[in-house]
Amino acid sequence: MIKNNTKDIKLKGGLFIMENYHIDTKCIQSGYQPMNGDARVLPIYQSTTFQYDSSEHVGKLFDLKEEGFFYTRLANPTVDCVERKIADLEGGIGAMCTSSGQAASMVAILNLCSSGDHMISTSTIYGGTVNLFAVTLARMGIECTFVDPDAPIDELQKEVKDNTKLVFAETIANPSLVITDIEKLAKFAHSNGLPLFVDNTFATPINCRPIDFGADIVIHSTSKYMDGHAVALGGVIVDSGNFNWDNGKFPGLSTPDESYHGMVYTRDCGKAAFITKARVQLMRDMGMAPSPNNAFLLNIGLETLHLRMERHCSNALKVAKYLEKNNNVAWVNFPELEGNKYYDLAKKYLPNGTCGVISFGVKGGRQAAMKFMDSLKLASIVVHVADARTGVLHPASTTHRQLSDKQLIDCGITPDMVRMSIGIENVDDIIADIEQALNRI
Repeated sequence: MIKNNTKDIKLKGGLFIMENYHIDTKCIQSGYQPMNGDARVLPIYQSTTFQYDSSEHVGKLFDLKEEGFFYTRLANPTVDCVERKIADLEGGIGAMCTSSGQAASMVAILNLCSSGDHMISTSTIYGGTVNLFAVTLARMGIECTFVDPDAPIDELQKEVKDNTKLVFAETIANPSLVITDIEKLAKFAHSNGLPLFVDNTFATPINCRPIDFGADIVIHSTSKYMDGHAVALGGVIVDSGNFNWDNGKFPGLSTPDESYHGMVYTRDCGKAAFITKARVQLMRDMGMAPSPNNAFLLNIGLETLHLRMERHCSNALKVAKYLEKNNNVAWVNFPELEGNKYYDLAKKYLPNGTCGVISFGVKGGRQAAMKFMDSLKLASIVVHVADARTGVLHPASTTHRQLSDKQLIDCGITPDMVRMSIGIENVDDIIADIEQALNRI
C-alpha cells in the first residue's frame, strides 16, 4: 500500500509516489517510474494472468504476504500504476479502479452495507446514482434517506438510525452544481461514527481534494475529466486511510472474513482495511475490473488533467458571464458567478475553479431549450459530460428522465434546464456558436 511520508518512495516494480511535488508534476510522473532499460511510458500489460516459479509463491500472493499480480480481475500492473497515481493525487493511502463510475459507487457502498442497513445521501446527486440508491440498493434491502445538502446539522441528525453506515455527497452536484459543504458533512458524519463518501468527479483533485476537508472515501467516474477524451469508461475508489473502522459499527471490516482465510481487515491491513476488503472480496466476487487498455488511456488523460481543468474552468466562467447578459436566457447557474448561492463555498473549497459545466434556462421553456440545442453547430448534443469537446444536454428528458417530478426538483432540475459542458476549444468560438443558436429561438 502507498505510504505518503517521504518525497520519493520507491516501490516494487519501479512504482513510486511523490509526496512533496506539486500536483501538476504528479499528474505526469506519479504512479510509474521506469527502471533501467524499461519502457519510459507506462506499458499495457494486456494479460489476464501471470506466471510464477512455485505454488508456494502463488499461495503467499493469495494470503497477501507477497506483493505481485496473479489475476487481472484483482490487480494488473498497468491498472496498479494508475491506482497509485490517483491515490497520490487525492492524498489517499490506496485506490482501486473499476469498470465505470457507477461500479465504483456500487462497490464502495456494498463494502459497508448489506441487507438491513441504512445510508444517508444528499439529494442533489447524479440521477443514475439516485436510481442506484433508491431502487437497486433498495431491492437489496439497503435503505437510503435523501437529505437537503444545505440543511443544518441538527436537521441532518434526525435522519441517523442505529443501522446507518455512511453519508454520501458530491463535491459539485451533477447537474445542479450545488457545492457541498464538505467540512460540515464530515463533522456530522464523524460525530455519529460514520464515514463521509464524496464523489469528486466534477472537481477532480486538481480543484478540490475532499480528504483535506475530512472526507474518508473519494469516488470518481474517471470517464469524465480524468480521462478527458471520452474514449474509456472507468471509475475509482480512493481510501483516505483516516477513518477508524474498528468502532463497532462495521463488523465486515473488524471481524474475521471466512471467505478470505479468516482475515480481519482492520487488524491485518491497518489503515488500508477498506480498500483491501473492496478488492479481495467485492472485486473478486463481482468482477467490476477495468481493462488494462482503458487504464492506459486513463493515464494518458491524467497526464494533462492539470492543464485541461484550468482551460475548462476559464472558458466556463467566460461563457457563464456571457449568458448572464443574453436576453434569451432566463437564468444561469455557475458557482463562480458572484451572487450565486454557492459562490462562497466555491471560493472555500475550489479557489482555483470549479469545473467546466454550466446549467441555464432558455426563455420559452422546454421547447425553446430543445430548439436552442438543435441549432448548435460547434457544440454537440451528447449524453456524456466533462470531456475536451463542448457538449450540451437536456437533463430532464435524458439522463434524469427516470426520476419523478419531485426527485427532479430535489436534484435541482427544471424543465427548461440546459446542461452545457464547456470544452477546451477557443472560447470565442464557443460563445459565437451559443449566440447564433440563441438567436434562432
